[in-house]
Amino acid sequence: MPQLPYSTEAFSPVLSKESFDFHYGKHLQTYIDTLNKLVEGTEHENESLEEIIMHAEGPVYNNAAQAWNHTLFFMTLTPSPKAMPSRLAEMVKRDFGSEEQFRDQFIAKAAGQFGSGWGWLSINRDGKLVITTESNAGNPMRSGLKPIMTLDVWEHAYYIDYRNRRADYLKAVWEHIDWEKVAERL
Repeated sequence: MPQLPYSTEAFSPVLSKESFDFHYGKHLQTYIDTLNKLVEGTEHENESLEEIIMHAEGPVYNNAAQAWNHTLFFMTLTPSPKAMPSRLAEMVKRDFGSEEQFRDQFIAKAAGQFGSGWGWLSINRDGKLVITTESNAGNPMRSGLKPIMTLDVWEHAYYIDYRNRRADYLKAVWEHIDWEKVAERL
């Protein structure tokens, strides 16, 4: 279980302690516990999460991807947002026009994800930033992309605080993305 670099109260009222207690403390913990049981004694037992995501199928894949996806999500948040570092800002401007256009495109795409899933910012093989969505436990690594940021659009991520207002949740959480961590993943 990854240790959060902030307290579960740090984002209130954007994300409540109750929301964190369920999302991080119960959902992520369950994915990790289930994965550990599923891989015990199998060929995946000593693989990294990335290796499992690339090779496994079914419940092993789903739990590994959900553990990895959630960890990236939680480690992308900060209660003390800072400006986007220049290298990332230049790439965003190059690939999306401006930071505002990037934000609007990302939120629209993630909000439009039908059903449960994830909104992703990744780097493609040509070094270009791309916005994608994945259903359920989907992870863009399986499509040859390098994910550097994700926002969770499963209902458990926002329903306690936002009910069915997914776009409002995305706009609020956007203000707490740790752009320095995203830039480090370049």
